[in-house]
Amino acid sequence: MSVQRRKIVAGNTSVLKSSVGIVRILAVIFACVTFSLVAHKGGWNSRAGDMCMFSWCFCFAVTIVILLVEVAGLQSRMPVSWKNFPITFAMFAVLMCLSASVIYPLYFLEDRSHGSEMHTYQVVATVFSCLTTLAYIVEVSLTRARPGEVTGYMATVPGILKVIESYIACVIFVFISDPPLYEKHVALKWCLSVYCICFILSVVVIILCVGECTGWLPFTFEKFLNAYALLAVLMYASAVIIWPIFQFDSKYGGTTQRPGNCRQYSSPGYLCIWDKLVAIAVLSATNLIVYIIDLVYSARLIFITV
Repeated sequence: MSVQRRKIVAGNTSVLKSSVGIVRILAVIFACVTFSLVAHKGGWNSRAGDMCMFSWCFCFAVTIVILLVEVAGLQSRMPVSWKNFPITFAMFAVLMCLSASVIYPLYFLEDRSHGSEMHTYQVVATVFSCLTTLAYIVEVSLTRARPGEVTGYMATVPGILKVIESYIACVIFVFISDPPLYEKHVALKWCLSVYCICFILSVVVIILCVGECTGWLPFTFEKFLNAYALLAVLMYASAVIIWPIFQFDSKYGGTTQRPGNCRQYSSPGYLCIWDKLVAIAVLSATNLIVYIIDLVYSARLIFITV
């Protein structure tokens, strides 16, 4: 009995020596160093700073949990699919840390009013945030499905694309809601509906896969994925056309020229309303491309066991 226990312990601790385990340990270290540097000197404020701190702390905490579960060998006792959960989180961590790596220097590095020491801490924190992002990118690369491999849906390209689609939609919501930029015309409210419906469906797919609930559907999961991907492409295509027409065409009260008040206000990281309108148009087009790729892959995906 004691020999078997030693073998189990050795097998569990060997997880930390695998390539994925080493990358996760590095991600934990980099994330810890990042938020520690920022917190040590109080080098953050505002909603942007809070978002960055949340991203680093959340990724650090969840990665620790994943490591503990795998070391303890509790994967089968977790209420989620362990074939889908770690890579789903890793992909969200890539996007969250990448966003923080862009937003933090954009908002805080240009402000040197707190002295050179604070600036040095912020620069080093930005570097370690980038390293954290790189670590999670490597983890996704190591754990994603290879051609012909039977694995969880979220480890496939369409599964990873679902995470990207939902995250881009979240960014769109941030831009479109503060202040509300969809109230001038009914057509713009349709665009908001597109973003909401597609986001909800993407989240539903992720929850079904991570929770191993795909069998609850009254039809096959593959048919649902293909129908959803096609619907999302059509809806986003309409939003990509409608949004710029009703926001930038002079007939509907818009303008193609950046207003002068945007140039006059030069606060670091500041986006005026016109900038946000452009950002939403670009993000909508980006998500349309992602959904098209998703549709192509979903139509070809016939070898995956969810």
